Amino acid sequence: MNRYFNEAIETAPRNQLFHLQSYNLSRTVYHAYNNMPMYRKRMDEAGVKPEDIQSVSDLKKLPFTYKQDLRDNYPYGMFAVPPEELQRIHASSGTTGKQTVVGYTKHDVDIWAECVARALVAAGADENDFVQVCYGYGLFTGGLGLHYGAEKMGATVIPASTGNTARQLTMLQDFKSSIICCTPSYALYLADSLRDLGIPLDSIHLKAGIFGAEPWTENMRREIEERLHIKAYDIYGLSEISGPGVAYDCECQNGMHVNEDHFIIEIIDPITGEVLPDGEQGEVVFTCITKEALPLIRYRTHDIASITHEKCECGRTFVRMTKPCGRSDDMLIIRGVNVFPSQIESVLLSCGNVDPHYMIIVDRVNNTDTLEIQVEVSSANFSDKVRSFEAMAAQISASMQSVLGLSAKITFVEPNTIQRSEGKAKRVIDKRKLI
Repeated sequence: MNRYFNEAIETAPRNQLFHLQSYNLSRTVYHAYNNMPMYRKRMDEAGVKPEDIQSVSDLKKLPFTYKQDLRDNYPYGMFAVPPEELQRIHASSGTTGKQTVVGYTKHDVDIWAECVARALVAAGADENDFVQVCYGYGLFTGGLGLHYGAEKMGATVIPASTGNTARQLTMLQDFKSSIICCTPSYALYLADSLRDLGIPLDSIHLKAGIFGAEPWTENMRREIEERLHIKAYDIYGLSEISGPGVAYDCECQNGMHVNEDHFIIEIIDPITGEVLPDGEQGEVVFTCITKEALPLIRYRTHDIASITHEKCECGRTFVRMTKPCGRSDDMLIIRGVNVFPSQIESVLLSCGNVDPHYMIIVDRVNNTDTLEIQVEVSSANFSDKVRSFEAMAAQISASMQSVLGLSAKITFVEPNTIQRSEGKAKRVIDKRKLI
C-alpha cells in the first residue's frame, strides 16, 4: 500500500517548504494586487505593496479577508482571471445572506484533485478501491471534490450523492464499496439503518470512511469506528479556499496535515487578530498560494483549532491542525460561559449508554438562560426504569457542570426520535430573543 500520493512534497524538509511557500506567496500577492481591485484597495490603505512581501514572515503585514468580502463582491467581483479562463463555479449553501461564489481554473481543479488524492491515499486507498461518494454534488464542493480526488489517485468512484438511504445501503452491499465519503452524522445514520434493518456488518465491505463538512469529536470518531467496523478519517476544507482536501488525517489520526505547498495556515486570536504560537487555540486563517481564480489572502474561517509543526510519525512534515472544536460564529454564550456544541457532544458520548443523536435547546426564562439537552437513549438500554434514567441524567448533568461549568436539564427521548440529517446535522435550537 502506498503511504503517500506525492512523497517528495508530503515529506519535504521544513526549510524547503518555507522557501516554496515564500516564493508562491510573493507571486500570489502580485497576482491579487494586479487583478483584484478589493485587494489593491485594501493593501493601499494598509500601506503595503507587493514588493514588501518577500517571505512567509511578511504575511502578517497583509490585511485579513472576510466572508462578507465575497458577499459584497457577489457573484464574480473577487475573481482574478477573466471569464474565459474559468473551468468551474461552486458556491456555499448560503444559509445566511447571499451565497459565496467561488471559481476555479483548470489549474485550480487539478490542484484540488491532488489535495484530495493525498487525503485518500493517507486513509489507505489505492487503485483497487471502490469509493462511494455520499456528499452532495452540485454547487456544494463535497461531492465533486472527493470524486475528482478518487479518480486522480486511480480508485473507482461510485457517485452516490446524498439521500435515499435504502439505495445507499444496497450499493454498499452490492457494489462492494470499500471506502465511504460523507458527513460523520450521516455515517451514524447509516449505522442506525443497518442495525434497524437487521443487515449484518459482514455483508458490507467497508474498510475506511472519509468524513467532514461538519465539526465532530474524537468520541464520535470512536463511535463510528465501532459501529461500522472501519477506520474513520477526517478531511477538512471550505469552499472559499478550495473545498475538501485543505487538510486531512493520516493513519496516526493525531491532527490533520495541511497541504502546505498550496495553503499557509495561521492561528489568530479572534478578538485581537494577533498570531498565536503552536498549541494555542484560536481562529484558523488560510492564505491560498497557488490558486489562480480566487487566491484569498489571510481568509478568516471562524473555525477554532490549534496547530503543531512537530513531525508526524507517518513521516509527513506538513503542519498539523487539530479537529476544529467549533466556530467562533457558532459559539453559544450561556449564562456568560462560552460553549461550542462539540464540547457538549464530547461530554455526552463520554458518559456512555446514549446514542450520538442529541439536540441542544437554549432559552431564556425570567432573564436567565436555560440549557436543555435532549438525548436519545441507546435502544439496548431503553427501558421504563425511571430510577436508572434519573441516575444517568444526574451523571451527565454532573459531567456538564464539571467540564463546562454549566448546569443543564437532561431530557431522554426514545430511539429514533431526534430528526436525522443526510447532510450537515442541526444540533442547536436557540429560542432566546437576543436584541
